[in-house]
Amino acid sequence: MNRQPFLILVTCFILGILFQDRLTLSGTLVYSIAGACILVFGVQFFTLYVFHKLRPYILGVLFFGAGITAHFIHTLSEDDFHLNAHSNVVFRITKKLNSTEKNKKYEIEGQSGAEVFNAVLYIPKNHEELDFNHYYQAIGYLSRPESPRADFQFDYARYLKRKNMSYQCYIRDDIASSARKDLTLAESIQQKRLEVLQKIDRAGLSKMTREFLKGIILADRTETDAVTAQDFNRSGLMHFLAISGTHIVVIFGVVYVVLTRYVPASFRKYAIILSLVFIWIFAAFIGFGNSVVRSCIMLSIYYIYVLLQRKPDLLHSLALSAFVILVADTQQLFDVGFQLTFAAVLGIFWLNRPILQYFPKQDHFIKKILFNTVSISIAAQLATLPLVLYYFHQFSFISFIANFVIVPFSEVIIIFSFIMTGMIALDFDFTFLNVIYDTVIRWLLRAIHWFAGFEDVFLEDIPLNLTEMLVLCIIVYQLRHTILQPDYRNAARMMAIIMVFLMIRTVFNIAEHQRAEVLVHRLYKNTAFSVKNGSKACFWIQDGSDKERIMRYIIHPYTASRRLDEVVVKTFPADADQVAYKGEIYPLN
Repeated sequence: MNRQPFLILVTCFILGILFQDRLTLSGTLVYSIAGACILVFGVQFFTLYVFHKLRPYILGVLFFGAGITAHFIHTLSEDDFHLNAHSNVVFRITKKLNSTEKNKKYEIEGQSGAEVFNAVLYIPKNHEELDFNHYYQAIGYLSRPESPRADFQFDYARYLKRKNMSYQCYIRDDIASSARKDLTLAESIQQKRLEVLQKIDRAGLSKMTREFLKGIILADRTETDAVTAQDFNRSGLMHFLAISGTHIVVIFGVVYVVLTRYVPASFRKYAIILSLVFIWIFAAFIGFGNSVVRSCIMLSIYYIYVLLQRKPDLLHSLALSAFVILVADTQQLFDVGFQLTFAAVLGIFWLNRPILQYFPKQDHFIKKILFNTVSISIAAQLATLPLVLYYFHQFSFISFIANFVIVPFSEVIIIFSFIMTGMIALDFDFTFLNVIYDTVIRWLLRAIHWFAGFEDVFLEDIPLNLTEMLVLCIIVYQLRHTILQPDYRNAARMMAIIMVFLMIRTVFNIAEHQRAEVLVHRLYKNTAFSVKNGSKACFWIQDGSDKERIMRYIIHPYTASRRLDEVVVKTFPADADQVAYKGEIYPLN
């Protein structure tokens, strides 16, 4: 507590959020807890010896109660109304989402009658782009997504609810529009971003290069084709395509270096301030995405320490960043990106130096940049591995090699892409630069595609539950001590934790292999029937169903959840309406 007090207090705050999310305490009880927290806070002003000795524990209880109260406030339901399925909807877009094969997707704020609601909008993919400059009106089909009955399927309804959205809106008819005269500053900025994206589409670059440029700088992966996304995913380089802390640090560094070359040393602090202002302007321009805001907050808090001439403390800065984000929105805690971001930073803090000591001596600037980039990437991958396995159930061993080869060039690619975006936005036309950039990105994407082609080292459907994930986190924690001092004692501790992990995993494997079950799975208009016996399962899907979607959203999650060793997929007639199995009738409709 004496060394990292705020980190411990923020941990108590997070535990309070988890407690409230799990148990969902009533309003009366939460208000009582809030009152008790105020009373506890008042106790801090008494100078009695007993209160002084108990202060660390009192503060922990205070932050725990504050977490409960904050999460209760952020989960208050304001949409207890029900809308007609077919309604006349007036709406404006608030965000553009990734397109599907058939539809473009947007987040909207809509109004039907007197009710105002947030929803995800689906329109045909051949429809022209919507923008922030207009209000729109159309007859829409409104539906509330339902949570799946199966425990292994992704709960999309809960995911939307955490984003304060309860409806999906489907529009197939003509959409009327009218110009807006009440654009906010944020919406004006977002409209400018859309215009820059449209300029990139007209810049004469190849399609794959255009989509790469829009994704790596403007955080727009709405039209990235499935093959490219799969290549980045299978090669373990998705963090390179998505806007992350690396991008913000590189952009901050470029601006800072440019400014410091033209100002005296005594004005360096102003260069830091201007660089921080620039990254926040950049964050606003690309829409204040969650990952970008997290990175900007972390970097800002770290350099505020520098400006105040206080020794920067990464853990303290990290804890303060998490606290600021969670106070503003406690639902961020359940965002996978939030968890991966903070796990990666913690991993860099915990493992980077131990890993770096095994690299050759960094006696040159180039070596220092190269080896630090690689060691940071390895540390971040190791730290996020438990979460990646828990949420995505897949891992590629080629990712370590791919990151070792590609990541050292990431800073150059990001800077080059940033310059290209600026030139396109300002309507500067340098054809030779377009050709050079297009060639470089083509070769980069080919290299990533080559790494993604090693399917034998790509593992998917890896079973891992919460208990196993927590034990893996302990292994990552112990890894630092084992790397720094590879003696008998640390090696024995590591082996003991690994043995505990294997024992726990074996118990869960045995329990799942003893389960036999028969299920009917439904996914939109697709239906599947499965029979599981031991570690094997057989799926029957209707003839003509979307097999790829069923594999992605039903069979793969089921395989990981039930720890299956073998899965067989068969088909049954499209007009079948029920299945008879061992004397039981299972309706398919």
